Amino acid sequence: MNDADVAKQIQQMVRFIRQEADEKASEISVSAEEEFNIEKLQLVEAEKKKIRQEYERKEKQVEVRKKIEYSMQLNASRIKVLQAQDDLVNKMKEDAMKELLRVSHNHHEYKNLLKELIVQGLLRLKEPAVLLRCRKEDHHHVESVLHSAKHEYASKADVHEPEIIVDHNVYLPPAPSHDDAHGQFCSGGVVLASRDGKIVCENTLDARLEVVFRKKLPEIRKLLFGQNAA
Repeated sequence: MNDADVAKQIQQMVRFIRQEADEKASEISVSAEEEFNIEKLQLVEAEKKKIRQEYERKEKQVEVRKKIEYSMQLNASRIKVLQAQDDLVNKMKEDAMKELLRVSHNHHEYKNLLKELIVQGLLRLKEPAVLLRCRKEDHHHVESVLHSAKHEYASKADVHEPEIIVDHNVYLPPAPSHDDAHGQFCSGGVVLASRDGKIVCENTLDARLEVVFRKKLPEIRKLLFGQNAA
C-alpha cells in the first residue's frame, strides 16, 4: 500500500468518525430537547395544577362565606319573625290584662267571682283555718261573701266550715295606675294561705291569667301563626 492509499484510507476513517460524532451529537441534542420539553411540560402542568388548586381553595372560601352570610341572614330573619310573633302574643296578653281591670267594675258579678275564687282556694288548701289577703278596695266585697263561701266549701268538701282570717294589715297591691305603671299591682282576686304560711294558693285574676295564658300559649300561637309557629 503506497502513501496515497494510506492517506485515502485515513480520510475515510476520519469522515466515518466525524459522521458518527455528528450523529451522536444529533442524538444527544434531540434527547436533550425531548427531556427539556418533558420537564417544561411537567413544570407547566405543575403550575397549572397549583393554580387550579388555589382557585378551588378560593372558590370554596367564597362558597363558605356565602353559606355563612346566608345562614346569618336566615337566622336574623327568623329572629325578627320570632320577635314579631312574641310582640303580638305579648300585646294580646297586655290587652287581656287591661280587660281584667274591668272585671271589678261590675260589683255584683265581681262579688260572685270573689266567692268562687275563695271556694276554689279553700278546696285546694283543705285547711281548717286559713289566712286571706285581698286588695284594700275589695275588703268589703270579700267580707260580704265570706259566710256563703265558707258554707259552699263545707258543703262541697263535706267538712265543717273553716275559719277564715282576713288580713287587715297586709293587703294585695292595688290596680295599676298611670302614675305607677311599673310598680306592683293586682287586678283583683284573693290569696289564701295556711295559718303557718307553708301552703299558699294565689288565686288572683293576674295569677289565673298567667296560668291560662301559659297553658294555652301553644294553641294561641297555632291559631295566630299556623302549624309551623315557632
